[in-house]
Amino acid sequence: MKVIITLSIIAISIGCILIAMPFILHKAGLHPDYVAENIQLPGKKALIITTSHSVLNEVGQTTGKKTGVFASEMTVPYYRFLDAGMSVDVASIKGGKIPVDPMSFLYMVKTPQDDRYLQDEQFKAKVKNSLLIDNVDFTQYDAIFMAGGWGAAYDLGASIVLGQKVSEAYYAKNPIFGSVCHGALGFIQAKDKNGDLLIKGRRMSGVTDKQIKELHITYTPYHPETELKKAGAIFESNTKFRDFLATHVTIDSEQRFVTGQNQNSGQETAHKMMELIAQH
Repeated sequence: MKVIITLSIIAISIGCILIAMPFILHKAGLHPDYVAENIQLPGKKALIITTSHSVLNEVGQTTGKKTGVFASEMTVPYYRFLDAGMSVDVASIKGGKIPVDPMSFLYMVKTPQDDRYLQDEQFKAKVKNSLLIDNVDFTQYDAIFMAGGWGAAYDLGASIVLGQKVSEAYYAKNPIFGSVCHGALGFIQAKDKNGDLLIKGRRMSGVTDKQIKELHITYTPYHPETELKKAGAIFESNTKFRDFLATHVTIDSEQRFVTGQNQNSGQETAHKMMELIAQH
């Protein structure tokens, strides 16, 4: 009888911990609340760009766990822009259906914006039929946001087309660029008019090598901290016991690039982008 009671107490305790896990992680730093002045930008346009890669595989392999864009890194900025009155388009490296990492919908890491997305038929249609970046004129947007996730570690940094599009939009002197986590890889191929890397010398952030190691996924072809430093960017980040719970957002001195460290940085990154747009 004592054994049964003991096991019951243990089971109840574990159940309580699991139920409380979203609250515990939130208080520890996951998806922090971000309160800021309301900004309205009616008539402005935003473009969110995501990966098209769906398999978490080692280089040279074709099988592995399902991956893609980390949901909140797409949904959080999307609704920040949309609720500010902006029109928002969604594009990807290959166009068509965007793979969304199923792990990002786990109850302990899911955001209110993810729940909103799951009930939003218009947004889901955009994700199912995303624009092909090749066919998108980046110069027509006020905000260009690179979403992250493990899939982005495979194709954003490898896309010559994406690099060219970023360069064209940069010299159009209109869009404010933003990214979170692996999304920063979308900038490493962009070049200036002299053929030098566009982000050289700029303060930027992205997911840290430390976080990647802590999550035991080091075999992806591109790591943001490593690649940003290699491109000559001045890398900035914060750290915690686990970097998964840290966050940092930085703006380059020219105020054209707003980059967030990881999945916790989406709210602030999108808002600061809108602040800069409002100032122009």
